[in-house]
Amino acid sequence: MVLFSLALALPANAASKAEVERMFRAWIDKDLWPAAQKTGVTEKTFRAAMEGVTLNWDLPDLVPPGSKPTKQQAQSQAEFSSPGAYFSEKRLQGLAATGRGLAKTHAATLRKIEQRFGVPGEIVVAVWGRESGFGSAKIPYSAVDVLATKAFMSTRKDMFRKELIAALHIVDGGDRTVAQLKGSWAGALGQPQFMPTSYLQYAVDFDGDGVRDIWGSVPDSLASIANYLAKKGWQAGRSWGYEVSIPSGASCAQEGPDLAKPISAWAATGITRISGKGFPSGEAKASGMMLVPAGTHGPEFIVTPNFYVLKEYNNSDLYALFIGNLADRIAYGSGSFQGQWGDVGKMLRSDVLAMQKALVAKGYDVGKVDGLPGYKTRRSLGDWQTKSGLKPTCYPDASLKSKLR
Repeated sequence: MVLFSLALALPANAASKAEVERMFRAWIDKDLWPAAQKTGVTEKTFRAAMEGVTLNWDLPDLVPPGSKPTKQQAQSQAEFSSPGAYFSEKRLQGLAATGRGLAKTHAATLRKIEQRFGVPGEIVVAVWGRESGFGSAKIPYSAVDVLATKAFMSTRKDMFRKELIAALHIVDGGDRTVAQLKGSWAGALGQPQFMPTSYLQYAVDFDGDGVRDIWGSVPDSLASIANYLAKKGWQAGRSWGYEVSIPSGASCAQEGPDLAKPISAWAATGITRISGKGFPSGEAKASGMMLVPAGTHGPEFIVTPNFYVLKEYNNSDLYALFIGNLADRIAYGSGSFQGQWGDVGKMLRSDVLAMQKALVAKGYDVGKVDGLPGYKTRRSLGDWQTKSGLKPTCYPDASLKSKLR
């Protein structure tokens, strides 16, 4: 992400940088310390941690006192054009090759992790690769500086204040010093990229040295990822899902976790695995959900509840599919999804928002009216298309802008 410097362009009515710095020091004493003290942070830890903290003016989404949040720009990210842009084949091939080698290197550790947490090694390695390049990504920021800056002046101050206080508890507990507490520009920590609250809840000491070290210890990092997924409900022995072919007689407007049914019931509608293999016999009575992230413009899936566990790590259908595909490449040497991501035009978030509002006006449930084409928007669009005599595609594309008003 490209960072920008607020130091160069503070609004005319905003406080000067020097004034903001003074407000920040006052906020630490009058606001942050009482809040931290209530949660049990010791004053010794608090004072030592906050003594050298500085505002990082280069972070995104900052709202200095006296200024207003920047208006959201129209967007044309992966979610608003073809989702295919998210699945860089070059990147996936590179991650898979490295991941296969590391899965062999750490095979014994991964076996123990799967025995304890029930999460397959390839899933753990895929998350590790996606989050931090298997621990190779530079994570240079002082987490306390980042979180303090964002807790004081960002668009999500309350959330970052909670994370800052959690970071102080990590220091208070002795796992890391303030200097050792390194994170991303958003405050995510270590190789699994946990926010501090997740570290406190899910980080694991798996190498037995008495410290939950998700920065320098591969066993701790991998086990912490597995523990997170297990605590979020990973079902041992089940896949994340299957790429499928949905016949023309089966509507694409059946997707979503709230429309789950036994995988055998999906198969009875003519849905088949695109690989040509049957669904595993043990899955017949287990629940599955249709997923069409690009409607009929892209690959189609029957996913298991484990898919939604992957979304707990990052709440995006595309993220969970990326992890699933990467894990399959690592475990089985498979390749890209066979279905092709089609071109749906350069849709802006405002375009999707207008479609959502039109669907709501017609009585459809699109979930959040936010310009994001989630599963409720996709299936409502498919229902509307069918009722309007159109071939359902279950995805907002440029051709529908003039038809759906």
